[in-house]
Amino acid sequence: MSKEFSARSLDVKRFAEEGGKMEGQQPLSAYKRLMAETHGRNGEKPVTWSIAAELRNAGHVNPEIWMHLNSLATLELSCQRCLAPVEVPVEVDRAFRFVSDEEAAAAQDEQSEEDVLALSRSFDLLALVEDEILMEMPLAPRHESCPVPVTLAVADEDIDDGPGAAENPFAVLGRFKPRKS
Repeated sequence: MSKEFSARSLDVKRFAEEGGKMEGQQPLSAYKRLMAETHGRNGEKPVTWSIAAELRNAGHVNPEIWMHLNSLATLELSCQRCLAPVEVPVEVDRAFRFVSDEEAAAAQDEQSEEDVLALSRSFDLLALVEDEILMEMPLAPRHESCPVPVTLAVADEDIDDGPGAAENPFAVLGRFKPRKS
């Protein structure tokens, strides 16, 4: 490649024209939103990524600009069963098509199977890596088998339930129903 490219300020069109490839690795602590999700745990763990760009239909008046992102991170999240930390590998493998502006991206994104982004001369690739990892995180991370026994209780024994069981609400409504004579 004739030009060095920066992941924080990437000229997407030029990168694709040159068939650019780039890879990198940063510590998890470089990504604020991911650190918030992990509650500051394991900030030294690596987030690795690679990107490849291409120009499709290069001879066409409006060639398509594509980038393919691969990323991998292991996040220490909270298990939703036992609340203990659980390591969750999160992998991203996604293709993006770039269009001229935000308006075109919004219009085409809903109709396209691929993700559509707006073309930029200073595209923040690391922000995209973080966005995609956040979207791939599981909604309810869990251990396969929790390291501590999980107690499943529906009521606290120390709480008094009051004077017996509540009356059936349909029985109460039935008292308001007019009776036929």
